[in-house]
Amino acid sequence: MTDLLEISRELAAIAQAGLTYTKDAFDRERFLRLRQIAGELLRSPLRQPEFTWPAEIGYPTPKLDVRAAIFQGDQVLLIKETASNLWTLPGGWADVNESPGEGVARECLEETGYEVKATALVSIIDRDRAGYPRHANTIYKMFFLCEIIGGQPTPNLESSQIEFFDMASLPELDPHRAARQDIERAHAFNRQGGGPAYFN
Repeated sequence: MTDLLEISRELAAIAQAGLTYTKDAFDRERFLRLRQIAGELLRSPLRQPEFTWPAEIGYPTPKLDVRAAIFQGDQVLLIKETASNLWTLPGGWADVNESPGEGVARECLEETGYEVKATALVSIIDRDRAGYPRHANTIYKMFFLCEIIGGQPTPNLESSQIEFFDMASLPELDPHRAARQDIERAHAFNRQGGGPAYFN
């Protein structure tokens, strides 16, 4: 471990697992305090004075972000996020009771107005190890090749614009959501007609 974020994540994970499995009242108090300490470690470095790790149940696991790569020739579909005013591939958190493929189709419909079908898994990456900005949670990102099967572009609360861009002239991307290298990897995968999924 090299920084406070990694230390805090591990302490919070130990605390969550302990709270899930302990049957001892005194140990429960210790695990609750350990989770508090894990949050205290992040308050100053992240400039989040009120930060606390959420009270979750069960064994702690990474969160999952699903992204749709949709191409028309050498153009890729991007959305302009209202939250950051920057561009990205449509997608977001996977929901319970749905497969990753169903999740990426749902996210795409919500953010673009297009009905899509996931046709291939391009890559699954650990967000930290892929060079994304740090996040409190450990996050895996899954990038799917998708094809449009219906609908029409519809701006909404999450995306103010929906457009296709030439791969050679991508707009400024939201660094937290989809990196250029991931879009380029999906483009190469699409041009080659498939291949093994990339993972790091």
